[in-house]
Amino acid sequence: MHFRQRLLPALIALAGSAPLAAAQLEEILVTAEFRPVDLLQQPNSTSVVTQDDIRQRAAQHLEDVLNLAPNVNFAGGTSRARFFQIRGIGERSQYQEPLNPSIGFIIDGVDFSGLGTAGTLFDVEQVEVLRGPQGTLHGANALAGLINVRTAAPENEPSLSVEGTLGNYDTWSTGMVGTGPLIKDSLLYRVAIQEYRSDGYFENDYLGRDDTNGRNETSVRGKLRWLASDTATLDITAFYVDADNGFDAFSLDNTRHTLSDQPGHDRQESTALALDWRQSLAAFDLEASLSLATSDTEYAFDEDWSFVGIAPDLEYSSYDQYLRDRDSTSAQLRLLSNEQSRLFGGRSDWVAGLYYLGDREDLLRRYTYLDSDFSSRYDTDTYAAFGQLDTRLSERLNLITGARVERRNTDYSDSNNVASDPGKTLWGGRVTLEYTVSDEHMLYAGLSRGYRANGVNAGILASMNAYDDPAVISQLERVQTFDDESLLNYEAGYKGRLLDNRLGLRVAAFYMDRIDQQVKGSLVIVRDDNSTTFLDHVSNAAEGENYGLEAEADWVVSERLSVYAHVGLLETEFKDYVNAAGDDLSGRDQAHAPGYQYATGARYTFGGGFYARLDLEGKDDFYFSDRHTLKAPAFDLLHMRIGYSADNWSVALWGRNLTDEDYFVRGFGSFGNDPRKAYVTEPYLQYGEPRTFGVYGRYTF
Repeated sequence: MHFRQRLLPALIALAGSAPLAAAQLEEILVTAEFRPVDLLQQPNSTSVVTQDDIRQRAAQHLEDVLNLAPNVNFAGGTSRARFFQIRGIGERSQYQEPLNPSIGFIIDGVDFSGLGTAGTLFDVEQVEVLRGPQGTLHGANALAGLINVRTAAPENEPSLSVEGTLGNYDTWSTGMVGTGPLIKDSLLYRVAIQEYRSDGYFENDYLGRDDTNGRNETSVRGKLRWLASDTATLDITAFYVDADNGFDAFSLDNTRHTLSDQPGHDRQESTALALDWRQSLAAFDLEASLSLATSDTEYAFDEDWSFVGIAPDLEYSSYDQYLRDRDSTSAQLRLLSNEQSRLFGGRSDWVAGLYYLGDREDLLRRYTYLDSDFSSRYDTDTYAAFGQLDTRLSERLNLITGARVERRNTDYSDSNNVASDPGKTLWGGRVTLEYTVSDEHMLYAGLSRGYRANGVNAGILASMNAYDDPAVISQLERVQTFDDESLLNYEAGYKGRLLDNRLGLRVAAFYMDRIDQQVKGSLVIVRDDNSTTFLDHVSNAAEGENYGLEAEADWVVSERLSVYAHVGLLETEFKDYVNAAGDDLSGRDQAHAPGYQYATGARYTFGGGFYARLDLEGKDDFYFSDRHTLKAPAFDLLHMRIGYSADNWSVALWGRNLTDEDYFVRGFGSFGNDPRKAYVTEPYLQYGEPRTFGVYGRYTF
């Protein structure tokens, strides 16, 4: 029997036996929208992970909490999840080719889409996951959704907190947070610093080491809030993330034991500065923001996964390294209506704005069997204008209409003499009807459109002159370029408060129509010596569909007991899609789209400061890739925390994956890679986190 079948009845019985009390749900504001809005009044399917959730799960990185959000997944293949999928849509890896992300990833207003390693969670106030296209709000990088991370703000009352964790696998962390006024009621500050270390969960048997897949992560953040006047505020955020992680997770034996003689790295060093000015004027409110960020990444691995001499007479050895640097600049200006500037007799609030994002990305690839290092430059400039109207049609009925027009210019060149500069004007928007049944209940239904930019397959273009077989050339010609993708999202939902504001319920049903769906694939080309090479590319399926249901319930049963249950159901398929190799994938599920996903749990306070929390989460099986048929099996994970909390200090014992269940975060279809087996083709799997446990302490001065 699965753990969920045993735990759910226990939670129901516990809830039914608990005495009722006046405890109520706390209000949660979603800040990713144009205006902050109560989660239970926002007409969109959204999950919010709070700071309490982060601490209770002993979460260090975004990947440790995303399973709390229905129909959200992430891909392995790196030391930390870089790429995320919402409702089955999103990238899973990046090697040589440039990338246009489908899921937006924002930290304190800075765009880190495609750079998820920066998602450390120390001193994070909340994580907001907006499902569905955000074509009005964020544009091309949010085809299927947006993940918005908001860190804690400066406070007027001075405080200093220190905390630390010790765990198995030689895991430890230490952190400090200080906040307070520099000038009373005028200039506030906040500083947060954390160091995190772990040997990781893999052992290298060839080198006799247990830290080749270790994690070494530093986060530093400083914030200033200047209360310039009663109507004007300036926020300045500067932060630095240095993830100097190893990467040695490819195992020939499909275990947590590797045989690499050249362990790899998965490093990201990011520095960012963000300025946000907000001012209330007579005719409207003004918001202006500017961000600057630079990220240097290194992804490298032992390409043969082994060592010279692993098989008789074998001298093959190779190493693959990708050094990618990205500089980003963004600027945004928003004008928001106030009471004096509403339209249509005071019934319509409005937002209008301009946006710019410029990315400069340089890649240097060093690979053992390249004649020389490969280099490329990928520049993108995005200009957008957007607007939204919130119109009260009646006392209970509200109409939201929004649109965004975006001009995206790209310029690509590389050392293979490939050059391309595709540009495109893209558009998105939304139309949503919101009906207020009462102060506690709301219904909504709407249509939104998202988009993802077009591009070129540079590796395919560079290979055009390398083959003379007409059949191979014909395959290459079909995937030289790919078109932009658009997505229509039909969604209806209910949000409400029940049982005297002790039960919050959010339900959404959706249907997503993907037009010219972008699909990552690879061509397997047989060389003259009968060896093979893989050429990655992106192509377009004629159409795809993704539909399902998301339901989230949070129940404050009593002063002592609170429970939650979050469930996502998802169906996906390709329609009219034949890949470059001639395989018809029509009707097949899309990759990284589990049929179900759930998270449920409870927290019970015993009194005297003692508490316990139990969490259970799980996923259905899903395809790892659109390029092969290997699936991740379904799994269930059990987590627990037992602790004591006083006025200014707390201590806890925590454990994740307590039953030590084996599950997988990355899978590769059958190919020959093990010389001990004469390179017989077989699948390879990368394990997720095993059982981990530790002790946590925090003290506030």
